Amino acid sequence: MKNKTFANFNLKQSLQDFQVTIAQLLKLNNVNQWDGTIIKEREEKIREAGLILAGQCVAILLDTLSKSTEASRTAINQTQGWWRTKTQKNGLKPREILTVGNVVAKLRLPYVVERKSKKKSKKKPKGQGFFPFLRWLGMESGVTPYLWSTIAKYGTITTSFETARHSLIDWGVKISLKRIQRLTYKFGGEGLSIRKSKIRAVERDLLSTSSNLKDKRVIISVDGGRTRVRIYEPKKPNPKTQRKKYKGEWIEPKLLTIYTVDKKGKKIKNGEVPLVNDGTYGDYKEFLKILEMYLVSLGIKTAKQILLVADGAEWIWQHIPTLLNRLGCEDFTYYLIDFYHATEHLQKFATAAFNDEKERIAWFKAARSDLKRGQVDQLIEQMKQLTKASRGSRRKIMTSQIYYFNKPLATGLFNYDKISQLNLPIGSGAVESLIRQAVNLRLKGNK
Repeated sequence: MKNKTFANFNLKQSLQDFQVTIAQLLKLNNVNQWDGTIIKEREEKIREAGLILAGQCVAILLDTLSKSTEASRTAINQTQGWWRTKTQKNGLKPREILTVGNVVAKLRLPYVVERKSKKKSKKKPKGQGFFPFLRWLGMESGVTPYLWSTIAKYGTITTSFETARHSLIDWGVKISLKRIQRLTYKFGGEGLSIRKSKIRAVERDLLSTSSNLKDKRVIISVDGGRTRVRIYEPKKPNPKTQRKKYKGEWIEPKLLTIYTVDKKGKKIKNGEVPLVNDGTYGDYKEFLKILEMYLVSLGIKTAKQILLVADGAEWIWQHIPTLLNRLGCEDFTYYLIDFYHATEHLQKFATAAFNDEKERIAWFKAARSDLKRGQVDQLIEQMKQLTKASRGSRRKIMTSQIYYFNKPLATGLFNYDKISQLNLPIGSGAVESLIRQAVNLRLKGNK
């Protein structure tokens, strides 16, 4: 770690150091030589000083908490599930915790360890131990919870861990690339573990329900991406290279997003209601379990209106409406195929139906307008009439596009006029953005 600052555990001293630093940065020296670059440099140093002060304050909080008898007792009680028959207290040990501003808090904390031998010995006990205080507060990785979540956020949303490292440096966090990678993967692993436990709780009807969605207008959007993964063969690795053979298989990650909109149909972004983004490489059954878990935990039954908007994938419309009905949402739920996916099929139809570009563009614009007004039945009849005059491969393409609008599962999924009147979105742009960010940029990008 470079340029780290050790905590002094003294609020008065930290404030004095901050004041001295800021006073120097607020001085006006050689103003006639200043430009935007000088202001930018001062801005950066002022923010850095603020982050260091914040880190010193967090360090004081951790130090005070670690010396609290009540906190120590609570830590022991909260971690009893990890104690075994032979686990015993083993005194105090030093531990460094990194917080914001790259400030390191050096703490002395109670340590427990499992003894391996029944015989009494003066030697130090052997075995894997842990700090109850750190395990209780989720800081066993040596970083504070807020900092850990920030590292994991940048490690996840950026296109690579190298990009994440530069983003974190801008926020005063200077750690190695490997540590960013390790913390990001561990954070994801913890999240998956929590998700699994919640899914098990749903299956046992034990998951607690919140009122986050009470009287809210809720949008559920679902889509699938496409990534190639390595499937390793169950054979011994090459004796020379120690590498296993693998096949590159295309797999569809299934993603979901759940958010709320206001009366005008605009996404609510003020943090009042949690935005949910998640997904899985599993099959649709695994996906449905994840979706059900979120819907139950958020209290979907208390919502005012629900809109499920997605593309035309059959697995979506075969199973998710059934799930929503089972959860008691049938009377206030609407279903819609994403308008922009639907228009892509109109475009394919027009390309096959017309040779003349002007005729193709004119028909497409008119058809898109009819579709948006909810006149899907008239549009289907018009498409059928045009198909009668076609032959060969063109007729086949046109027929398949008609089926997209006319298949049994699509009934009632093109009511764009009705959904627009309710001020609800007619597109699945939110999940499309998630696909681009999580799949196309992150999963397919450099690690």
